[in-house]
Amino acid sequence: MFEFTRSRRAGVIAALAVGVTLLAAGCSGTSGGGDSTGGSGGDANLSITMLPKNLGNPYFDTSTKGAKAAAAEFKGTLDEVGPSEASPTSQVSYIQTAAQQGAGALIVSANDPEAICDALNEAKSAGVKVVTFDSDTNKDCRDLFINQATADGIAKVQVDEIATQIGDAGEIAILSASANATNQNAWIETMKTLLASDHPNIKLVEVAYGDDDDQTSFDKTAALLQTYPDLKGIISPTTVGIAAAARYLSTSEYKGKVALTGLGTPNQMREYVNDGTVTSFALWNPEDLGYLAAYAAAALIKGDITGKDGDTFDAGKLGSFTVGKDATVLLGDPYVFTKDNIGDFDF
Repeated sequence: MFEFTRSRRAGVIAALAVGVTLLAAGCSGTSGGGDSTGGSGGDANLSITMLPKNLGNPYFDTSTKGAKAAAAEFKGTLDEVGPSEASPTSQVSYIQTAAQQGAGALIVSANDPEAICDALNEAKSAGVKVVTFDSDTNKDCRDLFINQATADGIAKVQVDEIATQIGDAGEIAILSASANATNQNAWIETMKTLLASDHPNIKLVEVAYGDDDDQTSFDKTAALLQTYPDLKGIISPTTVGIAAAARYLSTSEYKGKVALTGLGTPNQMREYVNDGTVTSFALWNPEDLGYLAAYAAAALIKGDITGKDGDTFDAGKLGSFTVGKDATVLLGDPYVFTKDNIGDFDF
């Protein structure tokens, strides 16, 4: 779920309700598991259906909150519908119903890049604009993808944070997910490049793997600290790993002495930020992600953009955005959570 154009030091950063009867979307103005927001969008059919991976997930609740705020601003309507479980085909019936009900656009976080493509293409054929966010589909199945962050941005923010916390010098280790995790490995390779070019006094002593298992990550953290007594910091680019590492550090002699940063969620990390174990960590802002996705959907509906490279549109308080390669719009750089802002988020 990880993958932006503006750097903010703020707080930030996936969903549920089964294939039951679909709640109304779009033009009907009825709610499909969420509230309906907004009113008329003039001549354009600014009725938008938001379809997260599943309902009841705080991450997607936050995204929908942002999308509703956007819809209220451009005087559209936004209804949230979705399955209770994030299975590959659980979103299909919701897509079909939204199209049948005449939604102007669908905003979807795909549970599977291929499994919902036929339904999305049918919706597109019926005139529904399709915007994916958070988790993309095959690019041929949608009009736009709102990308939360780039791999380079994710790598850089973690290197920047650890460098700041350890005074840009000393030994660090990386506690990753599995050894064959494609996204984590790509981030780690970029981290190595950044360390070599921009932080020559920081030495990466080991990349350890916790297999995205809490206990394994916990044990790996202990092993790293015992193996490298001069270790000054750990980067964990995985939400499971950073939470497990923080739990170990919080009750160990290393609390406050060994820095920890990486990718996590506020609800996982709040305790460790508030008790001083962790100074900062990163992710992206799901509320802004939903807000941007809604503005992009409105721009498609109104014909302001078609999704071609170079198209530009306004996204309210977030400013102007440009459509890039493969019909992708980048939200920006990951957010950095600190003690000062973590209380603003609940996911």
